[in-house]
Amino acid sequence: MDPRTRPSFITTVHGMYSVKKYSSIMARGEVVIAVSETIKKYILENYPGVEESRIRVIPRGVDPVQFPYGYKPERAWLENWYTQYPQLRGQSVLTLPGRLTRLKGHEDFVSLMATLRDRGRDVYGLIVGGEDPRRKAYADEIRQRVRDGGLQDRILFTGYRSDMREIYAVSSIVLSLSTKPESFGRTVLEALCLGVPVVGYEHGGVGEILREIYPSGLVPVRDASALADRVLDILEGDTPVPEQEIFTLSSMLEKTLSVYKSLQHS
Repeated sequence: MDPRTRPSFITTVHGMYSVKKYSSIMARGEVVIAVSETIKKYILENYPGVEESRIRVIPRGVDPVQFPYGYKPERAWLENWYTQYPQLRGQSVLTLPGRLTRLKGHEDFVSLMATLRDRGRDVYGLIVGGEDPRRKAYADEIRQRVRDGGLQDRILFTGYRSDMREIYAVSSIVLSLSTKPESFGRTVLEALCLGVPVVGYEHGGVGEILREIYPSGLVPVRDASALADRVLDILEGDTPVPEQEIFTLSSMLEKTLSVYKSLQHS
């Protein structure tokens, strides 16, 4: 097609795709939008020939109307929640969101809960996420690990939930313990937008978000001692989450539309 009249070609790379010919199309846009600095680095390292000047980093965003700072669940929701989980009323609750897949850090979460118990801290843990039918053996493995650790009364499996905003809001801390770097880390951002502390491993998009909004929540990857110390510090101290204005939905949309408009006029 005539380059003067053909449509512009823009791609957005949301994840760390398998590096092969099929996925290489995502790096061939006139402009390639990366959802984080982590993804920009991944593109440059794995897709030779992509000029850095073609990449625009536009982080994902959360709508503060949907996830308002200081949000409190409605009374009806709270009544239903504490009817289902009466043991959580008035307790410190640590929440690990994410499907039951091996890279989400469930093993580290179970170990953390055991360490906190051994240190005399009375907390409950929530594993919130559905089981992948293809990975049922892993889900069974995690449940057995909980039983072997004598934590079956302290770690609750909620399964899939569509009310994550409310669950974040009643959590003392939300955890992000993925052993593989996340491309962005939307669950982390959603919780922080509500003003809920997040503790996460210092890599990937999660590390980027925490460095910008809540650096108190950063811990070295798979450092069990540092993880437990940081959780205890936040539970026992005063480390509020500031209201964030960086990773907003409106900012993401504005920057994305600006990229499209710039090619229309070039």
